[in-house]
Amino acid sequence: MTDSAIVVDDVSKRFRLYHQRNQSIKAALMRGGRASYEEFWALRDVSFEVPVGSMFGIMGTNGSGKSTLLKCIAKILRPDAGRISSTGKLSALLELGSGFHPELSGRENVYLNGSILGLSKRQLDARFDEIVEFAGVEQFIDQPVKNYSSGMYVRLGFSVAINVDPDILLVDEVLAVGDAAFQDKCMEKFAEFRRAGKTVVVVSHAMGTMRTLCDRVAWLERGNLVEVGRPDELIDRYIDEGHSSRVDAEGGSQWGSGEAVLSSVAFIDATGQPITKVRTGDEATIRLTYDAHERIDKPVFGLAIETLEGVYVWASNTRDADYVPDCIESNGTVEFHIPRLMLLPGTFDISASIVDYSTTHVYDFRRHCYRFDVDHGTPRESGGLVSLGGEWQNLRSTENT
Repeated sequence: MTDSAIVVDDVSKRFRLYHQRNQSIKAALMRGGRASYEEFWALRDVSFEVPVGSMFGIMGTNGSGKSTLLKCIAKILRPDAGRISSTGKLSALLELGSGFHPELSGRENVYLNGSILGLSKRQLDARFDEIVEFAGVEQFIDQPVKNYSSGMYVRLGFSVAINVDPDILLVDEVLAVGDAAFQDKCMEKFAEFRRAGKTVVVVSHAMGTMRTLCDRVAWLERGNLVEVGRPDELIDRYIDEGHSSRVDAEGGSQWGSGEAVLSSVAFIDATGQPITKVRTGDEATIRLTYDAHERIDKPVFGLAIETLEGVYVWASNTRDADYVPDCIESNGTVEFHIPRLMLLPGTFDISASIVDYSTTHVYDFRRHCYRFDVDHGTPRESGGLVSLGGEWQNLRSTENT
């Protein structure tokens, strides 16, 4: 217990989902004063411990109970069963703009939010410049925060939360709103917290970030704890189970004017068989099958690959490759052959498109229409997104003389 910053012991939390509320005294009298509802258990018998000085992640699909659990840890919500104990000062950034008053200025909200989190006016005076500088809102600090962008909201809220100097920091998905530069600053701050022996609990859908930062992760599903374990093992299983159907990945979308459409997108191996798993260095082909409802001159076919976190890994189109057909008038196929797939292990989404030659008019765009996994292959390299395929050589030693 002394080595645990947070202990979650058999915690359950329920909410009432009302089907029909009493909108008037008459309606209440007619129903005997009772409104119709059902109970929804957001958490069921969840137990785990967060070690002191660790970076702990909570992952799961939307509605799995992650944010509810974080609010219970922060004592914003009270569990209906079980208990949660924590050691030391706790600070939380759980929702966009939480603790801010929209009509007040950024300056006034720093003092308001800081006092809510337990800082005195003298402490806030001493830390004010650092808070504003970290948030990067110096130019707007005296403007009402209702005029702030979502990113400015998050930066200022996070800056106040970390300057409380907490022993435990709780952070919800709101950090995804920040830009790349702010994300880097947050990662540096998390590393600084860890070196200082502080504890961070983060909820995120960014599996790459969780894999890199976290020492342990908890996997929630429909309010139940599936498992607690190492991120490198648990995240792979979570991704595999959550996206068991790799073709026509859920969450994909399609749009365009429709004169020509992509009837299918296939990822195939060297034998021509559709695949959803490939190894680094394997041969593969992406096959686009199209159906043109009218004559289209000089169509351009495009492909892109992204990580599950939305990192843009690669893109190509037939115009850049100088492989544009004069026209298409019916159905057919076009293929992009990959002699050696140089992606490192991970899960990736393919997007595909047909556009006009100027690439400004979209006939059909299918976003995240095919999902595939990459396993270790040859070459085997330590990390990142792509393999460079280089070689270590010319090892030399020198002697001091």
